[in-house]
Amino acid sequence: MENKNEICLSCVDCHVFNCHYQDSKYPEFCLTTNMNKETYKRAMDALNSAEDNRIAVAAAQVEYEGYGKRTRVEEVIQFAKKIGAKKIGIATCLGLIEESRILTKILRVNGFEVVGAVCKAGATPKTEIGIPQECDAVGVNMCNPVLQAELLNDAGTDLNLIMGLCVGHDSLFM
Repeated sequence: MENKNEICLSCVDCHVFNCHYQDSKYPEFCLTTNMNKETYKRAMDALNSAEDNRIAVAAAQVEYEGYGKRTRVEEVIQFAKKIGAKKIGIATCLGLIEESRILTKILRVNGFEVVGAVCKAGATPKTEIGIPQECDAVGVNMCNPVLQAELLNDAGTDLNLIMGLCVGHDSLFM
């Protein structure tokens, strides 16, 4: 029987990072040396597909050119240019609408078309999907990250950004 207090060690417990530095031994619990070979193959097959490979190469180039030197917004602009994105979607929390407006201005100045979808789009009461009425205390209408994704897909965005969606809502958007 498994001990409920036993900790499953993983990357967050590592202080060696041989996967990055390659100058020492991997720890005994290392995911790199203990992973299922099929899992690795699935990931590599995906990264070798034309679209994922194009994105992975662009991401690596952006990292190389600006990691620790550029802001994330500057990196987004460079990445979007490298993948040929023209229209950028922003899935934003209503609480960060002002920041999303600033980001929109920056992106537009840099030649991008921008479409934003706020979390409350659809104005759907929370109780409609079974959220307890007591949750109305922080607002009657639900956040709808699935609708945000659908709206941005319908708009034909080439790249979507998440601007401060709440915990769990970000997962639903992705």
